[in-house]
Amino acid sequence: MADRPTWLVLTVAVLASAWASGVLAAIFATAASAIVGFLLVETPFRDMDHLVHAAGFATISIGIVLLTNRLSHWRRAAHVHEIDAGEHSRKAHETAEELALLIDGATALAIYMLDEAGRVAIWNKGAERIKGWKEEDVLGQSASVFYPHDDVAKGKPDADLDRARTEGRFREESWRLRKNGSEFLADVTITPLYDEDGRLRGFGKVVRDITDEKAADRAIETREAQLNSILATVPDAMVVIDAEGTMLSFSHAAQKMFGYTESEVLGRNVSMLMPSPDREAHDGYIARYLQTGEARIIGSTRRVMGCRKDGTLVPHELAIGEATGAGERVFTGFMRDLTEKEATAAHLKELQAELIHVSRVSAMGAMASTLAHELNQPITAVVNYVQMAHVLLEDPDAETVAEVREALADAASESLRAGQIVRRLRDFVARGEVQKRVEDLPKLIEEACSLGLVGLKEHGIQTRNAIDPAASPVLCDRVQIEQVLVNLIRNAAEAMAESPVRELTIATALEGPSMVRVTIADTGPGLDQEVAAQLFQAFLSTKTEGMGLGLSICRTIVEAHGGKIWVDTPADGGTRFHFTLMHIAPEDRDAG
Repeated sequence: MADRPTWLVLTVAVLASAWASGVLAAIFATAASAIVGFLLVETPFRDMDHLVHAAGFATISIGIVLLTNRLSHWRRAAHVHEIDAGEHSRKAHETAEELALLIDGATALAIYMLDEAGRVAIWNKGAERIKGWKEEDVLGQSASVFYPHDDVAKGKPDADLDRARTEGRFREESWRLRKNGSEFLADVTITPLYDEDGRLRGFGKVVRDITDEKAADRAIETREAQLNSILATVPDAMVVIDAEGTMLSFSHAAQKMFGYTESEVLGRNVSMLMPSPDREAHDGYIARYLQTGEARIIGSTRRVMGCRKDGTLVPHELAIGEATGAGERVFTGFMRDLTEKEATAAHLKELQAELIHVSRVSAMGAMASTLAHELNQPITAVVNYVQMAHVLLEDPDAETVAEVREALADAASESLRAGQIVRRLRDFVARGEVQKRVEDLPKLIEEACSLGLVGLKEHGIQTRNAIDPAASPVLCDRVQIEQVLVNLIRNAAEAMAESPVRELTIATALEGPSMVRVTIADTGPGLDQEVAAQLFQAFLSTKTEGMGLGLSICRTIVEAHGGKIWVDTPADGGTRFHFTLMHIAPEDRDAG
């Protein structure tokens, strides 16, 4: 076999191996063909032609291997590219599907796209739900179909797109149309969409129906306006604070009460409305409550003092409520200004004291003739004793001097008696401040009887005392309780004026653990039930000359002492008046 055809055949074998099996097969075929080529020649290294053909074979075979390797690389790269392209295509498809699901899933929003001419290009389920058009009905239509006719006439659809293109993004709240012709208030956002080259591709639109939301907002605003109107007319001040004591709300009445405007106090600590020491301690009160939950004022009402802007104090009733909203505690304080109420009460107390004083003076005026007779007796006796002493001293001796001394002693005694009557009368009608003290009840009754019983014995009235020593002392204003006793004693005496038996009984007894009952009983004709039920009302009298104030004043005095007064009619006749006073037990006095 000649050399050249041999190496040619071997070259074809290498090429076939490279084509069929790739680079490794081509390398193996090259090596095997070289060995075979040298074995088939008897003197391979001596024949120059043979070496040239072998070199040509080697060169071509190496070229085939290198070319096969490059082709294999290109084939793999093409395959990888094809795989990547398929993966990118799949991912792009999945992304498009997910985006479509996301857009369609936003059923509360109408999300759609317009082309550069303003025609609908993409339409989601939310748009279909809100506007009423199906996708196949609206694609390709102008967006002007969504605008009210007046806006279309004004060119608003194109103007909105121009604004979006100019400003980069356009948002507004305006009215839009549904397919059925009804209008709804919409929150509209328009965004221009550009490709990588900056060319306008269209517009993205997001529309949200806010009709119900705005209606709810208007309802809330209306309720807030109504509430503010109510709070502005409520006379009680209202202040709302947070858990730090910072004021969040300050009503019109609070502004009037404290003298601050709302802007002056909002954001500041509520302690500015308090005098010392509450001002310094208030934050501690809140901190203790938040830590322990122990409510000392929340849920109750108490009288406290506030501090106005001008530094003056304002007494008021304070009630505090607690609420929790959005995880935060707020406290609302309702304050009722007591300035006028307390001033009125003080004035009323002055008038009441004046009325009680006038009543005492009036009572003494009614008893004037009796008191004059009572004073006339000791004064007449004094005159008689002095005249007798004067006669005896005309011719004095030891016996007459002794008689003069006795007469002068009797005159002095009668003078002291008259002085006691005048002193008690003066003390009784004197006007002074109400002073409650611990008083001995039997002695107080004795002094009251010295005025109230004046002249009663001459009318055949017998008195009987049933005094319980244990029912003493009592806490009272001596003059005012004497006034009650004198009034009841004189009323009892007048009630018995026509009675065959005229007996006046004054009794005391313990009434429960802390009170003493005083009873004034007579043997008069008694009281009708209807009269008894109204007896302590002002201007109601059973006397033709009476003003009907005596028993009303008695009730006022007794109730001011923490007691009560009442009347009953025993089965055997007569009338009994009872009133109670606060008993001071021995341990109470020791504690005091």
